This record gives sequence, structure tokens and C-alpha cells, in this order.
Amino acid sequence: MRVIAFISRVFVGLVFTFSGFVKGVDPLGTAFKMEDYFIAYEMEWAIPLTLSLSILLCTLEFTLGVAMLINLRLKKLSWPLFLLMLFFTVLTFFDAIYEPVPDCGCFGDAIKLTNWETFYKNLVLIVFVIIIFFYRNRYKPWLTPKAANIFVLVIALGFAYFSYYQYRHIPWIDFLGWKVGTDLVPNDPGEAKIYLTYQNTVTGERKEYLSPHYPWNDPEWMEQWEFVDQRTDDSGVIKGHTLQIYDAESYDLTETFISNPDYQFLVVSYSLRLASKKGFRKMDQLYHDIYHDGYSVIVITGSLEHDIQKWRYDKHPEWEIYHADDIELKMMIRSNPGLILLKDGVVLGKWHWRDLPDYQVIKQAFPGM
Repeated sequence: MRVIAFISRVFVGLVFTFSGFVKGVDPLGTAFKMEDYFIAYEMEWAIPLTLSLSILLCTLEFTLGVAMLINLRLKKLSWPLFLLMLFFTVLTFFDAIYEPVPDCGCFGDAIKLTNWETFYKNLVLIVFVIIIFFYRNRYKPWLTPKAANIFVLVIALGFAYFSYYQYRHIPWIDFLGWKVGTDLVPNDPGEAKIYLTYQNTVTGERKEYLSPHYPWNDPEWMEQWEFVDQRTDDSGVIKGHTLQIYDAESYDLTETFISNPDYQFLVVSYSLRLASKKGFRKMDQLYHDIYHDGYSVIVITGSLEHDIQKWRYDKHPEWEIYHADDIELKMMIRSNPGLILLKDGVVLGKWHWRDLPDYQVIKQAFPGM
């Protein structure tokens, strides 16, 4: 039993430490996921608390994980470990059944799991947690209770500060699809497959054909079969991104900006109403310097037209503003506003508004500019 208890402690410790870290390095992403849950469960009143709850949850998971790994205060900490695991097991069971959100985000954006995969993972994990819980009085501590309490407190406060720092800047580890160096325009993306369904007008039989491999040039076949449906399978297509950029008239200008062979600056704001005013004041001077040098710089936002017009006429009448889905924008950069630099579809740089460099610094970093 001692060996099983040891394995359980180390295994649970590793999982919780990893889970807490990958969420804590991107607390804003975890907060966005919590927003989805609160909306799904009609708890919109809790949305303003999401960032604080995100940092609290990440800190709790990481602290419990480290405590399990190095055997700190297991007699006491086994209780919150067991209750937390029980809560998430029940929650993910209902997620798997009803799918209020498509991804629980248990490992942030580092590892994506379906709701059923998450539930099965929790079923396995809770078995080890139960072993720890019932064996908790027999783990032999290596520190005095006072020293262990100080150790746990230092871990919790240190990680909470780390997570808060990550929120205020670009995450140290970028798990998103727009990380620096990503080529958003694959050389050979592949092609989508189109399947056509025809029905026999006499027997009612249905057949599906991969276009264009169906007997369209057979007059006798065409007399007996009629088209009823089609579907597209793009699972084999390599997508560099899923962003779509529209102008005020709903024209799709995505490739114009993403594939721009010259330097392309994107100012990203999923909500102009919620964007940092200080952040946009810092963007203003940079915008004028970029525009003066002849490079393209645009704002992409998920805001409604009313908010866009108010924002434009208040302080930024000259900015070029385009529309995109706010969820896509949140996945591009964890900053509102944030700046992304592209060239030939490659992400060259990303900056949080707090870390926005002078234009001359950017020019020095990219000598061809």
C-alpha cells in the first residue's frame, strides 16, 4: 500500500502542478474560459470576478500539486484536494452530457481535450486522489508543521504573483496559434473534399459520391438520379489561421492583410469599450510613425458598429477599423489593445500595450523596415 500511496501522490502532484502552471502562465485565457461557463450556467453576475478566480484557481492547483510532490501538509491539504477533484469530476460529467462549453480548458491552451476525454481523465485521477485522502494520516512529513505552512504560503504567494505578472504582459509561453514565428499561410494547404448525395427517383435509394467522380455524363443515370444534398470535408486542409477580417460593407479582406508581402501591423482589440485607454494613447504615436513610413496599420475589433463609431469620433478619427470575431481576437493576443507585426503571413512580433516599444526600436529589430 505504501508504494501505491507514493505513486498516487507523485502522479497527482505532477498533474496538478502541470495543470496549474499552464493555466497560470495564461490567466486571461483561463478567465475567458470561466466567462463561457458563467454564461452557459446563467451566472453573468460573476463575470467581473473571472480574472481573480482564474488566478486563485491556478494558484490553488499549482500549490496543491507541489505540496503533493514534496509531501507538504498532506493531512490538511488532502481535504481541499479531494473536494476540488470531486467538484471538477461532477462538473465535467455534466459538460460531457450537455456540452455547455466545447472545451473545459483543464490544461489551458497547452493540451486540448474533448469533454468526454476530460471526464475520463478526471475519473482516473480521482481514484488516485481517493487513495491519497484515505492514506493522508500515514504520510510521514519531513518538515515541522510551522515550517511546512511557511513553505506552502511562499509557494502560493509566489505563484499568484507570477500569474498576475503573466496577465499584465504577453505570456512567457505562448500556446496560441499566433505565436511569434508562426506561418499563417501554408505553402500547400491541401484541398477540401466535396461529397454529393443523389437519390434514385424510383427506388428512393441514396448514394454519396466524391465530386467530380460521379456519372454526370451518363444520360440514363441522370434520368433516374437527382441531386439532394452535398457536404464539405475540410479535415485534411491545413489552416494557418481561422481569422476573417471584414470591412464595414462586409467584404472579406483577410488575405489582403494576412498575406501582405510588406510589413503589416495589426492593432487587436476584442472590445473597444473594454480596451485600455492608456494602451491606445501609447498606440497613437506608434500609429502615426508607422503610417508616416508608409506601412499598413489597421485596428481589428469585435465591437459593434455603435461602439466603433463612438470610439472613432471621440479620439481616433483617422484609424482604419475592421471587424472580426471577438473570440478569434482573444486567441490572437492576450492584450486589449495588443500589437502584432506580420510579413508574408509570418508573425514577426507581438506586444502587450504595457510593453509597447518605440517605433525606432521596432525598426532596429527588423533591419529591412
